[in-house]
Amino acid sequence: MTEPEEIPALLARAAAGDQLAWREVVQRWGPRVFAFLRSYTNDPELAEEIAQSVFCTVATKLGDYVEQGRFEAWLFRIALNRLRDEMRRRKRHARPMDSDVLADVGPSARQEEHATAEELSALHEAMQQLPEADRLVIDLRHQGGMGFQQMADLLHEPLGTLLARHHRALRKLKGLIGRRLGEEETE
Repeated sequence: MTEPEEIPALLARAAAGDQLAWREVVQRWGPRVFAFLRSYTNDPELAEEIAQSVFCTVATKLGDYVEQGRFEAWLFRIALNRLRDEMRRRKRHARPMDSDVLADVGPSARQEEHATAEELSALHEAMQQLPEADRLVIDLRHQGGMGFQQMADLLHEPLGTLLARHHRALRKLKGLIGRRLGEEETE
């Protein structure tokens, strides 16, 4: 895995047409971009299509990109824009989209072994009830694997604001899950 101080050289090599460098860029960031997109689309094929579009854009614009420690923010901004473009396109064409946004995305595999079906269902339902801004912060952090500073750069928000939003979003999520699980126990 490339160390953070090696990223500018890796990006420069990829921009110059080095296929091994480009492969490393895609291998390093592709799974995180895909996980982020899949958490929103609940459609692995659509998430893969958008991720490919993201990396096509990166490939064409990488020569103009100047690394200043914000590559991930730039990459996820492209992913977020592509996702929004696709969602707008789908709304215009009035094709129904599966409403179970997080059906196959939830805790990591290690956590999933310990989570019950009811807990996972409560998580999925709770995520759907969160406002989009809260869900975005949680997905970028926990599905996209972004650090808070990277998220602040991406969303053009102060770091402290983002930390507070993340904390509040997790607290809302915990409350929604608790209410859902509490309701099921009383039924």
